[in-house]
Amino acid sequence: MNTQSENGLSKAYDLLKAGNSEQARVVLEEALSFDLENAEILYTLKCITFWADKLKKAKVQSTAYEQGECIVSQWKPFTVYMEKDGQYFEKSMYAVKQGIFSIALNYYQAMFNDASIQPNADLYRKIGLCYKKLGDYETALKYLESANSILTDSSTVLSEMADCYALCGEERIAKVLFREAFFIEPQKVDLTLLDSDLICNLIDKTEALGYSGSVLQEWIPVYGVLYGVFSVKRELRALEIGKLKQSIYSLENSVREAGDDEKLLVPRLINHYFWLIDHYLTVNEDRARINETLLKIKVLDANIYNKYTM
Repeated sequence: MNTQSENGLSKAYDLLKAGNSEQARVVLEEALSFDLENAEILYTLKCITFWADKLKKAKVQSTAYEQGECIVSQWKPFTVYMEKDGQYFEKSMYAVKQGIFSIALNYYQAMFNDASIQPNADLYRKIGLCYKKLGDYETALKYLESANSILTDSSTVLSEMADCYALCGEERIAKVLFREAFFIEPQKVDLTLLDSDLICNLIDKTEALGYSGSVLQEWIPVYGVLYGVFSVKRELRALEIGKLKQSIYSLENSVREAGDDEKLLVPRLINHYFWLIDHYLTVNEDRARINETLLKIKVLDANIYNKYTM
């Protein structure tokens, strides 16, 4: 890479972090004229091209909240789009992420600072998400905890709180919250918004086994147990025990009648069995109850049973 390319990329990255993507484009196109086949410049220009119309569309939305939503909703399609060619330049993606989530945060904050609007759980969550993506984990947690105080038992909120704690090095709390989030509703956990090695490594390992899409989300908590990631447990309250057993009964009936949905229901039921066994162990339940549940796991998936009991 020549000096003009290096200087151009450095300047463009600063502009992207500040949210000035069009100015960054001008700088990169000039740098490209000195280094026509520079892969990093071409990759960064591809990023800018993706966001150009998305940012214009966001500006014309009727409320600041909708402007923020218009941007954040495109992060997942953006990451999918950029993965297609198999290339990845970390500095480029970092600069784009900083710029995009700074712009989105400004929109959400404008809504938050509007005295005529009462902040709700989703607005707290989205502001928290933006701060997390920008690397300010302590501020992110404040907003996410506010969201959680309004909307309890939300898999989306809990998973993002867990991600923040993991990024702060608080892995014990993170493991508890991730375990809760994937138990309540795995499909509500947006994997593309998670950043910590704790969960991303688990996602990668589970994906490597051949799972994808909604099925992947159901198997993550199962392998979270098997790989020792979801290893921190808590004692269940009496009401929770009743709900757990009721859910298991419902899932068992659904699995028998499933068809195509069995791919989603089986891992969810196995995870419920894991929770039930943990409860039995906590209260020193008779071993026969534990063995009965283990046998049910074996019938559903002998491979999982073998890994769990080895």
